Amino acid sequence: MDPSIPADDATAPLELPGPVVSTGWLAEHRDDPRLVLVDASSVMNRADEAVPGALLLDLDGPFSDPSSELPHTMPSAERLTAAARSLGIRRSSTVVAYDGQGLFAAPRVWWMLRSAGFGRVAVLDGGLPAWVAEGRPTGAHAAPPAEPGDVELVPRAGFFVGADDVARALAAPDATVLDARSAGRFAGTEPEPRPGLRPGHMPGAVNLPYTELQGPDGHLLPLPRLRERIDAVVPEGHGVVTSCGSGITACVLALGAHLAGREDVAVYDGSWSEWGRPGPRPVAGPG
Repeated sequence: MDPSIPADDATAPLELPGPVVSTGWLAEHRDDPRLVLVDASSVMNRADEAVPGALLLDLDGPFSDPSSELPHTMPSAERLTAAARSLGIRRSSTVVAYDGQGLFAAPRVWWMLRSAGFGRVAVLDGGLPAWVAEGRPTGAHAAPPAEPGDVELVPRAGFFVGADDVARALAAPDATVLDARSAGRFAGTEPEPRPGLRPGHMPGAVNLPYTELQGPDGHLLPLPRLRERIDAVVPEGHGVVTSCGSGITACVLALGAHLAGREDVAVYDGSWSEWGRPGPRPVAGPG
């Protein structure tokens, strides 16, 4: 589900230290013309201030499928490529994504681009809150570049999966389905933010709230603790399918599993927005 991705062919590319970069790394490379910095914050948590040079990346707009009944699902290759090019992303670019909550939506950008064969992409650890807390400069979001990029994105099988794939994973002895929602939503004791969804969770799924991969400062846990947290809920050798409310914070768990060394990882794009609708899919609810 998660094959290795070769680096893009480029002359002297701006290499990343890994799938997560620090605010210090970004400060050092922010003005590099090879870097495309994107703010993936939703309208609900988008701040007026931005890391200087950051472009808005709309996960509910150009980077989603307008024909889907579900929120911000993976778009077609043509739509994804056009959206990325509109932000000036080139085959030779390096992309860093952040969001206004710290670690919420940015991993979705990382996962989407990787799923489409683009390897040089990372998440800013701590996001905008960490940048601001350190007293680093902020400004307005940058305007999209006049010259579009030339990247070619082709979504590949295995990174995003559907409900039938999840049902098979739930029944498989060598797979674990992780649900990134809060413990209350998983148990069905807290209301779902989207109307019409049943309370509860997929029978057999394991709850790992995405916030448990972060420390109180909003940064990812140190790698040894992150690995311990993943290993505590996913047996060695198991494939991992992550889910959440609508496919956003499921990518936080995918990032954590990837950092923990798990190679067989997929994201359920429809997540509870699909599974939790009234219908034949089984739900383990409250009581």
